[in-house]
Amino acid sequence: MMIPYILLQTIVVPVIASLIIILTKYKIGRKSGWIPCITLLYTNALLCIAGIRVYQGAVISEEYVWGPYVIFGLLADGLSLPVALIINIICTALAFYSIHYVEHRTDIIYGEEDEKTKLSYYTTFFWLYLLFPASFIGICFAANLIVIYLFIELMVIPLYFIMSLFGYIERFRVAVMCFLWGIVGGTFVLFGSVLVYSQIGTFEISELHTLAGNPLVIWIALLILLGLFTKLAVFPLHVWMPWVHAEHPTCIAGLLAIYANIGAYVIVRVLILPLHNDLKIFSIPIMIMAMITIVYGALLTLAQDDVKRLCACSTIGQISYSLVGLGALTIWSIEGGMFYFLSHILGKAILFSTAGIVVYVTGIRDMNKMGGLIHKMPIAATLWISGSIILTGVPLSSGFTGKWILFTGVFGAYPTSFGLIIAIIGIFSTILTGAYTFWAAYRIFFKGPLKPELLNDPEIKDPPLTMSIPLLILAVISIIIGLYPKPLMDLFHSVIGLL
Repeated sequence: MMIPYILLQTIVVPVIASLIIILTKYKIGRKSGWIPCITLLYTNALLCIAGIRVYQGAVISEEYVWGPYVIFGLLADGLSLPVALIINIICTALAFYSIHYVEHRTDIIYGEEDEKTKLSYYTTFFWLYLLFPASFIGICFAANLIVIYLFIELMVIPLYFIMSLFGYIERFRVAVMCFLWGIVGGTFVLFGSVLVYSQIGTFEISELHTLAGNPLVIWIALLILLGLFTKLAVFPLHVWMPWVHAEHPTCIAGLLAIYANIGAYVIVRVLILPLHNDLKIFSIPIMIMAMITIVYGALLTLAQDDVKRLCACSTIGQISYSLVGLGALTIWSIEGGMFYFLSHILGKAILFSTAGIVVYVTGIRDMNKMGGLIHKMPIAATLWISGSIILTGVPLSSGFTGKWILFTGVFGAYPTSFGLIIAIIGIFSTILTGAYTFWAAYRIFFKGPLKPELLNDPEIKDPPLTMSIPLLILAVISIIIGLYPKPLMDLFHSVIGLL
């Protein structure tokens, strides 16, 4: 028997938990950090139950009506369900990771405040945190353009406040930057959605196919793509990413990677699936912009000495691999693009969170001042190398599998000199990815003897298990889908294969 309101629960339960933290923060105190963990374990269970049904061929649809009007609909199929599940698992892992990290960050920033004030800041983080999974899952399951827009805008709220309250360098200025860029990107999506309504009289995604051949489709697609390219940090709309991604509290680094990447899912859902043929005019421009972004992001990353900024700049290039696949518009390339999207957010959550562990333990961001940390932080070193393997696409990793499927689809669409150029750039940029991730691993963990000030500090050690074990679980999930991609690809193919 199916659990009632199963999709709605995955969105509403985190919001209810957020309200519970607000109302009881002084009673539950530091235990409030466990509420998101328990809540998201529950929503993961719901998504797994729904996932079994979807894998068996079902499509789960829920509609919620007010009077004669449908407020919104939710849809779980072979595309939205696996994306929602992987995202929610990452949110769960980072909720556990945040318990000690936020306590440490609160003490650093607000250490001179009284205990009640510090407790207020600590609990504020966790009720804001729960708005992220609610927004992400809302975007995945939304069956309406306006609902997608509202969830995109909802994410800007916790980003702004968490950045301004717990961020690093120039955190207030960076919070405003994040807010403004987020609003601009969302506004373009809204304009495109309104233009859709002017043509077909509805915002329902299921009706978007009726736009096929409409002269305004190009403008609709252009507006939505501009909004989502802003989120995806596509060159030259990337300027917010190095600042925002580097200076936020590292415990939400993986969430920011999802925030930036989820635009790829929206492109597939609202543009490629219903308007595939009309979108072909954008194919080569999208791929060119993506390849420029990949190379630019890799070169920018190589120039970094700051461990957090290195991870931030790498996100610019890594996101656009998925965009190359989407731009090619073949079934294999689109499925590969979505597969790599999930691989990237898993790898980035591991890599950036490990950077956060290093900063959390040492208080140092400059890699030139590190070296030899493997002697005191072997688990952190293992995690960094795991993230590097995934992002570089070492064979048998999920990153390798995603790139293989993606580029197979690209070559199928362009078996010409253009495809050869894409292949050469892809190989070159993959080498650059390996260079900056493994070179950083060498500088942080292996280069030279451990500095005396670090060697003699008893606090320099691997972090609490609540920080490391969740990341190890993400690494295991990445290995599993890399070695055995069939279930995930079967789910994607049940929707994308209909093209």
